[in-house]
Amino acid sequence: MGKDVIIACDFASAEETFKFLDKFEGKKPFVKIGMELFYAEGPSIVREIKRRGHKIFLDLKLHDIPNTVKKAMAVLSRLDVDMTNLHAGGTIPMMQAALEGLTRPDGTRPILIAVTQLTSTDQETMTRDLLIDAPVAEVVMHYAGNAKAAGLDGVVCSPLEAGKVHEKCGAGFVTVTPGVRFADGDKGDQKRVMTPAEARKVGSDYIVVGRPITAAADPVAAYERCVNEFVG
Repeated sequence: MGKDVIIACDFASAEETFKFLDKFEGKKPFVKIGMELFYAEGPSIVREIKRRGHKIFLDLKLHDIPNTVKKAMAVLSRLDVDMTNLHAGGTIPMMQAALEGLTRPDGTRPILIAVTQLTSTDQETMTRDLLIDAPVAEVVMHYAGNAKAAGLDGVVCSPLEAGKVHEKCGAGFVTVTPGVRFADGDKGDQKRVMTPAEARKVGSDYIVVGRPITAAADPVAAYERCVNEFVG
């Protein structure tokens, strides 16, 4: 599996999104559509970006009872996205139900990955707010193991944990890592971060990059820099 950079298109409207994507003349970067854009524009934004030739990671982080998630995934599978996700905290039965719902009648489906712990969550907040006393790294590994046991393709995790996820779950288990910033950039609200080059070294398969590209003075140049540092 080749490495790739996924641009987080965290915009509030289709107009903003297409204004941004139009800058990439002749290029079709892999893009992430998250809650903000999907809730603003609905399935139509997914269909249009797909029509333009982009791969899509639909980042909605489903977390509900198994039957509800199964039905929701069946709907999302018809949007022809390339990757989607859920929260591993929803338990193994929920993840198994999601996989069943996402699989089309012909047996094909998007890549399904699970969120372990958000990159904005550090040990202090996890202990204080979630009452989870185990170390973050231990929790991430446990959730990753649950995702593999449920049949999922991989996890969203911090780049700090990517190598250990592969050790536990195998080289073919996909690691999708946000929390990536350029060495000379602002960390924003992310607490567990790495540079693209560091993420490559530790074994991240995909990195998700938002503001360092979308808020750059020259987004295309920032994207190309990111690809060069991560993919080589």
